[in-house]
Amino acid sequence: MALKYLSALLLPGLLVLFFTRVSYNRIIGLVLTVGLIAASVYKGYTNSFALIVIDALSLTVGFWYAQKLKPKIKPSAE
Repeated sequence: MALKYLSALLLPGLLVLFFTRVSYNRIIGLVLTVGLIAASVYKGYTNSFALIVIDALSLTVGFWYAQKLKPKIKPSAE
């Protein structure tokens, strides 16, 4: 049971970061991860409200961190 909570704490945030890096868009990364979590809830793998809350917290942190990793555009020296 502890493995489920640890996975819920780490994996959604990492998935948001992964999908953001692959698609170059953090909104798409968030939507893909929410879709995967919704599918797992539908199939019954997430069976408690606490897991859903931890998933949402991890999604939020991953989304925030994806924003921080966005490359900064430097003004041209011309």
